[in-house]
Amino acid sequence: MIFVKLNMLTPISWSITLVNLLYFCTNLFTLKHHQMKKILSIILLISFTSILAQKKSAYKIYKINGHKTSYKKLLKKAKKADVVFFGEEHNNPIAHWLELALTKDLYQKSGKPIILGAEMMETDNQKQVNDYLSDTLDYKAFKKDARLWPNFKTDYKALMDFAKKNKLPFIATNIPRRYASKVFHGGFKALDSLSDKEKSWIAPLPIKFDVKLSQYQKMMKMMEGHGGENLPKAQAIKDATMAYNIAKNIKDNSIFIHYNGSFHSNVHQGIIWYLKRLKPDLNILTIDVETQENIKKLNPKHKQKADFIIVTDKDFPKSY
Repeated sequence: MIFVKLNMLTPISWSITLVNLLYFCTNLFTLKHHQMKKILSIILLISFTSILAQKKSAYKIYKINGHKTSYKKLLKKAKKADVVFFGEEHNNPIAHWLELALTKDLYQKSGKPIILGAEMMETDNQKQVNDYLSDTLDYKAFKKDARLWPNFKTDYKALMDFAKKNKLPFIATNIPRRYASKVFHGGFKALDSLSDKEKSWIAPLPIKFDVKLSQYQKMMKMMEGHGGENLPKAQAIKDATMAYNIAKNIKDNSIFIHYNGSFHSNVHQGIIWYLKRLKPDLNILTIDVETQENIKKLNPKHKQKADFIIVTDKDFPKSY
């Protein structure tokens, strides 16, 4: 029974299992009965896990036109980009795992300086971010002083710790939420009363705005008109501020990886609409994450959303 299962293993799994078998055989006569049973159970578990892994996949990657592609090809394109927008679902653990994997691979294989930035961190907390990266602030104090998202520890801390370990910049790109709230209630004119220091935390005023952009129209439609035109304006001030901070911190011949909700970068709008007005020559790559019941074929409604669309299985547990 054991050998039938072993024949079904991948080469990597086979190697791991073979090492365990050799170890087992070498120590066979020195082990007690319960120890032998434990090792045998581990071998069977490795075999069973490998078989399951071959039959199920947690995600698939598609190109903008809906054709299947691979992580290898995504990485190849990302290595040539100036800015990579990883448009995530905030509670999707597969997305967060792939964010970290792509960041590590770009750092190790692109040959370029890497800069990290995130919607999840607000500009007036940049000092706390820098202090945490430099070990001036421990995690307990960082958690207390910065306005971290509830899922920071499970979903974003690994990215920041990777930046910390490798001495990479991590840019807090998003507007402090209280100012976006001001725009929601009073439009862009509500920002005029901010102090010079407060204005340094947002994109320079006045803010350009095009309500006809499809993403803002989609937002208004989803909310059935609640919030009026100030709702997309509140989104726009976030997009403009994130674009401004990316443009301010990007370096020549580097890759800026930005983590944000996919709505902020899908169909090359949102942040990208503003970024192109600041730096029109940037080579930008976009990634979108979607959830489907069947990941073997891309739902047509997701085509054209991004250069690469990652589809994850809807049954996969969410982080919140």
